[in-house]
Amino acid sequence: MSNAPLMPMATAVWLVENTTLTFKQIANFCKLHEVEIQGIADGEVAKGIKAYNPIISGQLTKEEIELSSSDKDRPLQIKSIDIEISNTEKKIKKYIPLSKRQDKPDSALWLLKQHNILKDSQIAKLVGITKNSVTSIRNKSYWNYNNLNPKDPVALNLFTQKDLVEAIEKAERRIKREKKQKKRETFTTS
Repeated sequence: MSNAPLMPMATAVWLVENTTLTFKQIANFCKLHEVEIQGIADGEVAKGIKAYNPIISGQLTKEEIELSSSDKDRPLQIKSIDIEISNTEKKIKKYIPLSKRQDKPDSALWLLKQHNILKDSQIAKLVGITKNSVTSIRNKSYWNYNNLNPKDPVALNLFTQKDLVEAIEKAERRIKREKKQKKRETFTTS
């Protein structure tokens, strides 16, 4: 069974207005009842719904509509490669409620204590605060330092354990590079 198109009612309105497809073909494609399609054609159903062109959205091709228009028994096929909802984990800045914002400096302090190999910029990126804030927490010059309580940011759901592990691995690689660089420098100077 194929998927229903995006905005099935609006797509049905467009197909009724712009094609010679049968009500049954449109109903099957849009996963609606044939009576609803009849109602759209009669102007009784979907009043005020703006027609949505499935060709522009890439869910149908003109060729597909023409093939089904010339063969009343042929069902319309939705393009399966239609709208790709990508699974790549894109960082989406999520809104942090006021009550949780104090958790950010607390989390930065926790990271400084638990994983001191992380750079201030890494901690800032993970927690979602400025690098200057992290540096001032590290130097104990943060305006509210005495009221900070180290809290695990993963437990507070500020970011995932995977994010933390990746940041730590990156920091470890950086430290290895720096050690190699120092060895080379002492080697060349002696």
